[in-house]
Amino acid sequence: MTLHGAAILREEAASAKEGYTRAVLLAIYDALSSHYGPQHWWPTRSGSAWEIMLGAVLTQRTTWRNVDIALDNIERAWGERGLSDPQAILSASEEELVKLTRPTGHYKSKPRKLQALARFVLEHGGVQALIESPESTETLRARLLGIWGIGPETADAILLYALNRPMFVADAYALRLASRWGLLKPTAIYKEIQRLFMENLPHDVALFNEYHALIVTHGKELCRPYPLCEACPLNRILPLDVTPTEVNNWRCPWPLAKEEEVSVL
Repeated sequence: MTLHGAAILREEAASAKEGYTRAVLLAIYDALSSHYGPQHWWPTRSGSAWEIMLGAVLTQRTTWRNVDIALDNIERAWGERGLSDPQAILSASEEELVKLTRPTGHYKSKPRKLQALARFVLEHGGVQALIESPESTETLRARLLGIWGIGPETADAILLYALNRPMFVADAYALRLASRWGLLKPTAIYKEIQRLFMENLPHDVALFNEYHALIVTHGKELCRPYPLCEACPLNRILPLDVTPTEVNNWRCPWPLAKEEEVSVL
């Protein structure tokens, strides 16, 4: 076999693997969507993109229940303006910010992060200007990552849920579930988790939004650290939309693997 022929075979094998992975991810999405229904995520009181940005920072290293308490504090203290206007954060004293956000922990750093984000938003013309920005998603992401205290997961949550950009949020739930599905190693890093979804799914904001929300819900309800596999909608044979010559069904391998590491596709 010539080198050219070997290269063609490798490309065909890679394409087949990508097609299978894509089909698995879409089948999983359909099954989770049928089981849980629409998620209506990101939850807000005001419907404001700024409230989503606030939540994306406040949820760092804490539960959403604590974020809810902090957002309630902000709304009680400043009204709806506190959830829709970044200037409210910049006008507040450090003492007041610490008091309002304390339920989310890290009360010395989170107020600074919120102030840095608020300053960034206002310097770029406000929330709506960022939503309508002609800049590429990659450029906006780089700008967000340049803000003190904003890491990849927070930046991507802001891009997807607040700015309506197609960036998949590759959080701890996504890693736990995808590794149990046999699609990633349990040690995969953030960009590897994100690449799995972004290279195998259409770059569609609504799809990324709903898929991530379904993963979070599934991770909380059934695919917990100690999973409830008997009730899982993925613990059954799922048909795949692939060519007849390929494997045309899939089932979550985790129940069969028990506590052993599942094989990577």
